[in-house]
Amino acid sequence: MCQVTETYHDDMKQDELPSESKKCVKCKEVIAVVAIKAGDKYCRGCFELCFHHKFRATLGKNRVIFPGEKVLLAVSGGPSSSSMLRQVQEGLSPNAHKKLRFMPGIIYIDEGGALDQSLHERQQTVTKLEDIFKASGFPYYIVPLEQVLDLPSSVITMSPSSQQKASSYKASLDDFIRKDTCSQLTPEQKNYTSFHLVQELQTQQLRQLINCFKTLTAKEDILSNLRQHLLVHTARCEGYNKLMLGDNCTRLAAKLLVSVSLGRGAQVSQDTNISDSRYGDIISVRPMRDYSAKEIAFYNHIFNVPSVFSPNLNTKIKEKASIQHLTETFINKLQVDFPCTVSTVYRTSEKLQTTCMSSSCTNTRDRCLLCMCSLDSSQGTTTENFCKGEHCETSVEERGCCSVIRVPNSTDVTSLLCYSCQLTIKDMSSVDCLPQYILLEAEIRQRRSRMRDEITDFLLDD
Repeated sequence: MCQVTETYHDDMKQDELPSESKKCVKCKEVIAVVAIKAGDKYCRGCFELCFHHKFRATLGKNRVIFPGEKVLLAVSGGPSSSSMLRQVQEGLSPNAHKKLRFMPGIIYIDEGGALDQSLHERQQTVTKLEDIFKASGFPYYIVPLEQVLDLPSSVITMSPSSQQKASSYKASLDDFIRKDTCSQLTPEQKNYTSFHLVQELQTQQLRQLINCFKTLTAKEDILSNLRQHLLVHTARCEGYNKLMLGDNCTRLAAKLLVSVSLGRGAQVSQDTNISDSRYGDIISVRPMRDYSAKEIAFYNHIFNVPSVFSPNLNTKIKEKASIQHLTETFINKLQVDFPCTVSTVYRTSEKLQTTCMSSSCTNTRDRCLLCMCSLDSSQGTTTENFCKGEHCETSVEERGCCSVIRVPNSTDVTSLLCYSCQLTIKDMSSVDCLPQYILLEAEIRQRRSRMRDEITDFLLDD
């Protein structure tokens, strides 16, 4: 029977507490100042070297960026994209061990118009970012999201790919070395700010578009697609071949689960892979995909990497307000108790491959009108039995489609979307609020589909 007066602590050995001043696991000489995870403790110098090496190794082993190419860095002002900008600056500095061999530019998409921010608040954010961009010495472009309303329909068509083969990398490198390297790495400065060109009418139209969606999940999804369209259009207009995004592995892990939850499972490999070629001529690259959010936060704090906070749709909202925010919160909370959560989910995305058509396919009508991903094999472009022209009431089979231009209805647009984007569009109160370039492209695809159905008996099989 246990007694209150009995003592047992004399026979028990107290475990030694781990020392907080352990040495760096790399140099084994200097006291570690950073602990990324258990067993990975680095001093200041070794942590900086490892951080830089991981960035260059990600680009080097995949060889997605060729020497001499123009690369547009999508910087939102957040920790991840700001750290990406610093890595490019370090890689192009004269003291770099292995210099990067591409010509960078910076783009910032101002989304304040969709978030009901005042003009003064938007101007303050832009001013802070301009100071950071000017200090980098790279050409930069500050583009308001309102410009997405004036895009041409060609932005959601797949242009012929200009990506070089891996076998030509060495030839491209030799050609780059033979040229004047200094002139290659200092392109003509071109700083472009179209913020002052924003009109109040465009801002109202953008807000009307966002408010047409009932749920926050659909708003975030359409906003992500519109942002990507504007990035691709700017890259094409300014002559850039690659688009560099700042997605880290923590964000990609949450994005994988979000894609599956939204019915975008067949597109997970494109959404999380190192490169994304769904637009053909503009390749999206994610060089920060091997960094965790914790690792980036430590680096930015230790080496004073400037960043600017920009509110988004998830700012100061409830945990269950949207699928995206709920998934991100779930991943972050699970990561606290189980440190391998992010790496496990993230590594799973590397093993996923789609069984549908290749991303290099240039058939535009087999691609989603919004996200530009391949449609399911069972999802074709369907035509209606009757033309919607003003003076045409006979069926297409009897007369054919007349030449009167019509605005596509909800069914027309839905037939051109993947399953996930169909759910997003169904959440809209009116499909007419979509930007005109999307409606115009939908009309063009519908016309071509009806024309193909009319002459299908005279076409040869592929």
